[in-house]
Amino acid sequence: MSGVDEETAQSSSETTDTAAQNLPLDGVRVLELGHIIAGPFCSMILADLGADVIKVEHPNGGDLIRGSSPVGNSSFNYVNRDKRSLTLNLKSDAALEAFFDLLEETDVIVENYAPGTAERLGIGYESLKQTYPGLVYCSIKGFNPGPYESYPALDPIAEALSGMMSVTGHEGMPPVRSGTSIADMAASLYGAIAVLGALYRRNKTGVGSKVTAPLFESTVSLMGYWLAYTEAYDDIPGPMGASHPNWAPYDVFKTGDDEWVFIGPSGEQQWEALCNALNLDLHTDDRFETLVDRRENLDELMDILKAECRSYTSADLVASLREAGVPVAKVNSMDEVVDDPHLQATDFFTEVSTAEGTTRSVNVPRFPVVSSGFDRLKSSGPPKLGEHTEAILSSIGYDESDIDNLRREGGV
Repeated sequence: MSGVDEETAQSSSETTDTAAQNLPLDGVRVLELGHIIAGPFCSMILADLGADVIKVEHPNGGDLIRGSSPVGNSSFNYVNRDKRSLTLNLKSDAALEAFFDLLEETDVIVENYAPGTAERLGIGYESLKQTYPGLVYCSIKGFNPGPYESYPALDPIAEALSGMMSVTGHEGMPPVRSGTSIADMAASLYGAIAVLGALYRRNKTGVGSKVTAPLFESTVSLMGYWLAYTEAYDDIPGPMGASHPNWAPYDVFKTGDDEWVFIGPSGEQQWEALCNALNLDLHTDDRFETLVDRRENLDELMDILKAECRSYTSADLVASLREAGVPVAKVNSMDEVVDDPHLQATDFFTEVSTAEGTTRSVNVPRFPVVSSGFDRLKSSGPPKLGEHTEAILSSIGYDESDIDNLRREGGV
């Protein structure tokens, strides 16, 4: 490989403006071979912690949801912030060589290709571990190795198999999926945790490892207490709507201004506070005095509370119950979430440009955890396809001639 001068190499090896000093993963390089949600969300978490994440995309179109639709674009813009984009056609020998060169300075791979794809490309963990023994390889798949491992998997597949769909929705209605990609994100979160554990282990042993984060098993883990309940009491829970069988009342109520408010007293003291705040004597009524009483007479209780809540505006109802110490919240629409005063006051959102070429910037969530040890990253927008290809390749010793040769061979 042709050399570059020291100044150029130093300049092009610098990470983007989002790379912050003193973040826990400052100095860690991650290669993301990801698309849609699961892989990109996992590496986004690592970027939030300071890692330099390089998103490796095919030159012809890149990530499957890049520029796909309004929802696809919005998903892409969120989960791919704070990354750099490198285009490599990994079916090209020249591009594959560049990928291996990049691995010399890489700590982590995150991939969510279909089962067997990485192996067919020659970049599966078993093919890499001898040459790159310190590599941490995170593979996000539908299933752990076993009878299901080759099955096609999507977020709703995991939600269905895990039982999550069976308790979501309303009785007598078809099962429904979560309103967000909860299985994808659950696997991503477990994947990021496992990567951190593997990096910690590598720091002690010098040896990397492969971790597999499955959508199915990750979602089953979220259903753990319902599985424990079913096993212990031989009772199978069904759809719950917004309620919960352990509490009463615990549900959403419509107010006089046609808004929905969730109310959920979780103890006798809060139940009494609810009754006092609404000027109702229900806590002294034999039908509703204890939790057992309220569960047995739930329909009557709900009818009374529904009628009472219709006499309030949502703002008045929430204010009254909050003052009384009762858990309560208006059911916000997405535009209301963006304007939420608490989130605004705590600097929760970060403004990023969009990758699909519009001039409009959007607000997306920042890393939700705050720490006394480091500040949260100031985010940048998602990268344009191949935006950082030249800078990344230059940082590992490629000059203009080398990159031009890659282009001619269809490698970038």
